[in-house]
Amino acid sequence: MFLKTQIFKAISFKNPVKLPLSYWILVFIRFALTLIPQRGYIHPDEFFQNVEVISGDIFTIDVARTWEFNPKFPVRNIFVPKIILGPPIHLIRILNPYTKNLINIDLKTPYYLLTLPRLFICFLSLINDYCLYRVCAMYGQNFRNRLNIFATSYVILVYCCRSFSNAFEMIFFSILLFLVAECMYKSDVAIYHREFLNEKYKQAKTLVEKVKIFKLITHLPDHSLNHVIFIATIVVMGIFNRPTFIGFAFPPIFFWLHRGLGSKVVGFKDFHYRIFLLILCGIPTVLLLILVDSAYYGYLTMADIESLKVSWDNWVVTPLNFVRYNSDMRNLIEHGLHPRWLHLAVNVPLLFNVIGLMAFFTITIHIYRFVRGQYSKLPRIQSITGLMIFSTIIPVGILSLFPHQEARFIIPVLVPLVFLYGNNLYPNDSDAQRIKLLKKVLRIVWYILNIVLTLFFGFIHQGGIYPFVSNLHREIKSSYGVHTHVITTHSYSIPTFLLQLESTNTIYKDKSSGHTYKLAPTTFLNKYGSMPMENIFIKVDEVLTNAEKLLHKYERQYRFYLVSPCSLEHKISHESSKYPQIDLREDFSYYPHFCSEALPEFPTRHDQFCSEHNMLGANASRAVDLTMYQRISCYFKRFCLRVYRISPATNFVIDY
Repeated sequence: MFLKTQIFKAISFKNPVKLPLSYWILVFIRFALTLIPQRGYIHPDEFFQNVEVISGDIFTIDVARTWEFNPKFPVRNIFVPKIILGPPIHLIRILNPYTKNLINIDLKTPYYLLTLPRLFICFLSLINDYCLYRVCAMYGQNFRNRLNIFATSYVILVYCCRSFSNAFEMIFFSILLFLVAECMYKSDVAIYHREFLNEKYKQAKTLVEKVKIFKLITHLPDHSLNHVIFIATIVVMGIFNRPTFIGFAFPPIFFWLHRGLGSKVVGFKDFHYRIFLLILCGIPTVLLLILVDSAYYGYLTMADIESLKVSWDNWVVTPLNFVRYNSDMRNLIEHGLHPRWLHLAVNVPLLFNVIGLMAFFTITIHIYRFVRGQYSKLPRIQSITGLMIFSTIIPVGILSLFPHQEARFIIPVLVPLVFLYGNNLYPNDSDAQRIKLLKKVLRIVWYILNIVLTLFFGFIHQGGIYPFVSNLHREIKSSYGVHTHVITTHSYSIPTFLLQLESTNTIYKDKSSGHTYKLAPTTFLNKYGSMPMENIFIKVDEVLTNAEKLLHKYERQYRFYLVSPCSLEHKISHESSKYPQIDLREDFSYYPHFCSEALPEFPTRHDQFCSEHNMLGANASRAVDLTMYQRISCYFKRFCLRVYRISPATNFVIDY
């Protein structure tokens, strides 16, 4: 009876929930940084792959639907963004009438539209923390140190609180690692006790002893197919969210299938059963997601179902389209080609700094030992350490095969990295004094680098876009009907959903006359990327001419802005001088704003623009030697986003 109790106590492992105060402070900081809000803009995909499209569906507003959601060839699944971003956006839609009337708060403003979805994603990011905690506690590892390291990573503070599909991928990966780790733990315990009892059964001399041991064996819980339904579902949803999830799911699935192989009680028959049932359990989720995508993109309608005219043309498989699109090198060239060593040499140190370098050093040692045949010094293949090592190497290795590599593609690797090396930043009692000092230095470096990168990516990188959009939203709402033209250059695209522009695709009906009509657009966002400045001003001239034509013929009032990084002020000033009919005035500047597409040049000692903008007074009109302090100050002041108001020059008639 005692043996039976110990078996079940080991298998039904429960973790005491006792987390350090320092961790809860870090969680509070995570939510506080989200609410400030973070005005940094990491990549257009954080808006245009998810929240922009979902907002357009729920609010029925004009949004920018990117090529990935083109019904002719869709490559993005809609189910995962709907279940993650749908709740906070629906909450805004439902609560907004009440908050406006009762407490005079409009939730459909840029601040709430930005922060509430992020707040929900930030809450979901705690799933990563919980999974890491459970795995550490399950295997008797120090979860306190690891959670502190994990929660101070800027990947968690910035990337995982944004609506990146990579942030969703990290959640799926963490859950998968936890489920597989728990299955491995329970299988190890069950196999150990089964082998122990089988040996006792063979050694039993009396029938009574054999019956007792046999009853214990029959009461051992089945472990072979633990969590098979959940694992299959997570894998399928992860692949539909991002087909690159195949690379992240491969190591956990491999370890789940191979649990106990080589022991006396688990054979290849169990291995094949696991494969068969894993595939079988994934089929319902595959069919559901295909059905949702096919209906959303218009391939399958109720009329097709009612008439039973359903063929292969009525179905769309977005992950398959994703693979087909990215297998064409011409498509990858449009998005930018990178060297295949970029993940390993740049992105791993950039994302994971100290623990990324630790991983590189340790894995190099493991490879050396493997080549030298020192297999006894390598981690056991079916251990939790083996799972985490392969869950680090395989995804980075697979994603490095593709020539398009962005840092966010490998952020899920943070979970196994922290499990493996997070505790190495804290000294042990057995460490020598020199090792303790080294670990302390590495921990300080970890904190400093993550603070700097949190500030940079969270608040500085493309940081002028959000405050400009916030002010633009107020202007549009305060002067309804006035045409607003915005040209942006050398900056990321403006998230259109933040402006809450009325849909121009919705058909309205006049109750008195019965006529139907559509609203004409009044806000025009022209995004020209890194187009040469001479071409930009050709567009400016065209837009201004058309706006003036509407003003004189139909009295359509308008406002016109050119938005550009401050570092391009020389080029803009030079180019605008060629257009005497255009009056270009600096309206406002938003600081800080880092734009890698238009980095400022360090000022010379006689820089004219520095003389004008450094408050040199009368000296601005003549050559002045700038001090090094003034040059540095002027250089940093150029990291801003400048808004120019455009209008016809005084006493100049535009020929329209």
